[in-house]
Amino acid sequence: ELSRIDRWFVCQIKEMVELEAEVKRASEEGTLGEELLRRAKASGLSDAFIAGLTGTPEAELRKIARDKGVEPVYKCVDTCGAEFEAYTPYLYSTYEAPFFNITNPTKKAECEANPTDRKKVVILGSGPNRIGQGIEFDYCCVHASFALREEGYESIMVNCNPETVSTDYDTSDRLYFEPLTFEDVLSIVEKERPMGVIVQLGGQTPLKLAVPLERAGVKILGTSPDSIDIAEDRERFDSLLERLGFRRPESGTAKSTDEALRVADELGYPVMVRPSYVLGGRAMEIVYDRDSLMEYMMRAVEASPEHPVLIDRFLEGAVEVDVDCLSDGEDVAIGGVMEHIEEAGVHSGDSACSLPPYSLDREVLDEIKRQTVLLARELRVVGLMNVQFAVKDGTIYILEVNPRASRTVPFVSKAVGLPLAKIATKLMLGRTLKELGIKGDLTPPYVSVKEAVFPFVKFPGVDTLLGPEMKSTGEVMGIGTDFGWAFAKAQLAAGSKLPLKGNVFISVRDEDKPQIVEVAREFAKMGFHIIATKGTARYLKEQGIEAEPVLKVTEGRPHIVDRIKSGEIDMVINTSFGAQSVRDSYSIRRTSVDMGIAYVTTVAGAHAVVRAIRSLLEEEFTVKSIQEYHKENLACARR
Repeated sequence: ELSRIDRWFVCQIKEMVELEAEVKRASEEGTLGEELLRRAKASGLSDAFIAGLTGTPEAELRKIARDKGVEPVYKCVDTCGAEFEAYTPYLYSTYEAPFFNITNPTKKAECEANPTDRKKVVILGSGPNRIGQGIEFDYCCVHASFALREEGYESIMVNCNPETVSTDYDTSDRLYFEPLTFEDVLSIVEKERPMGVIVQLGGQTPLKLAVPLERAGVKILGTSPDSIDIAEDRERFDSLLERLGFRRPESGTAKSTDEALRVADELGYPVMVRPSYVLGGRAMEIVYDRDSLMEYMMRAVEASPEHPVLIDRFLEGAVEVDVDCLSDGEDVAIGGVMEHIEEAGVHSGDSACSLPPYSLDREVLDEIKRQTVLLARELRVVGLMNVQFAVKDGTIYILEVNPRASRTVPFVSKAVGLPLAKIATKLMLGRTLKELGIKGDLTPPYVSVKEAVFPFVKFPGVDTLLGPEMKSTGEVMGIGTDFGWAFAKAQLAAGSKLPLKGNVFISVRDEDKPQIVEVAREFAKMGFHIIATKGTARYLKEQGIEAEPVLKVTEGRPHIVDRIKSGEIDMVINTSFGAQSVRDSYSIRRTSVDMGIAYVTTVAGAHAVVRAIRSLLEEEFTVKSIQEYHKENLACARR
């Protein structure tokens, strides 16, 4: 009655709590025997949890359990409903009690895994889908399974998400439907005895298992766990960049609120704050002042020596660049260099991006490629690596290096016409780029644009303003001979209706007004009527651009939201900076989404939209298959 939770669930939780107390009491009394340990494991208590209750190291507890015969057995799911033989073992673990069998008088649990003697490799999947870790990594795991088969290896997939392709019964030779934890993966490895485990294709979740698995004697294929740790550990990574002479934004680490305030004061506001080891930018924010930082520290995180908060100086107005590359430990091939259309500070999974870059100078692009190659060689990467850069006033900063597959790998693969994840898997098995015929730069002679798809229509209260915390739930792609066409196609695929005539509303912060002039001028040349808030309208008129002033929401009626609701506005361009400005303009962005009106929240995005609309107005629409584009790229690569 108090919780409104069904009594059945409350009783189940009560049993778990009682079992937890029983295990703790037995441990203190020295009476933790096989029966209780088996019951605890069968109820789902992990080794790590029981180790915490008993004060025993996890490795020692695991050994005690094995000595007592308490270990998981694997049962097979009959994917064919008993109608005919299931050829792909679809396995799950259980702590079955030992029993006597007629054919075998020894008392033991029955395991249906029946591992083969073939050479085999385990692939760790991405686990549950969520914003920040989704189907992109599953794509990589599926292609890895295909590559293993091509190379003559038995592919063993470990994943726990029934919604993915990697858990389809015919994707791999053997499938273990298990959680991606150290305990569960190690049990599978002990059962199967593979030649190695692939951790770099499933995102951050399996990557975090690399070091503990190696310590347990498991061979990690591809980039070494030590190199992975260098990229993940801020101090080791900073020393690597310093040795190479590469820049990164000034940063600091805080283990308390007072320390966070001190670090932020030294760096200067605004700053980017986030907990260490996060997925999809969760709990990551741009903070503009001390009060906002204190509020963030109390609301979002609990800083401690074990869980520090990372604080970086925010590079306002910088262009973010993503690079995906392949390496065999010596040679490096650049899969793709992607320029983010939104400025740095917008999560890479939410930003539209262009491959190849559409506004970077050749010198900057060459330097980004040079730094990527050096990093891959220094980290001795074998397989895939992703590097995120920020370019501000011609200066290149390294934001982070991920020695694993990134969420852009499927996009880059589709753009260049080569399956990067499949190639990376073959590199992990010992093949070289030269053997596979892969050369240094795979950049295509056409333009591909990736655009994020957002669920804002489904969530009425969510602000549409993009930031460092990922909000998108999908992505689409457009290909064209130039950037304008590719961006236009991507917008259409994402469901954004770009207007070809009508009224454009512009309201930008003071810092963006010089950059928005060219956008407004281009809209006027294309025949659009410009409507703007008083400050923006006055500035545009000073630059010789006619703009009709409109009231803000706080200035009376009819205001801009009224005009959006009445269908008078065909496009919205609105940028905000600072907590108050973001709050004031929320209703404009939200109403635009609800009315299905195209909207842009960055100046860079506005420039891209102008180029797209101009392409739609002035150029003839043509159709060309993706296979034709790929043939064109491969022909250029051979030359």
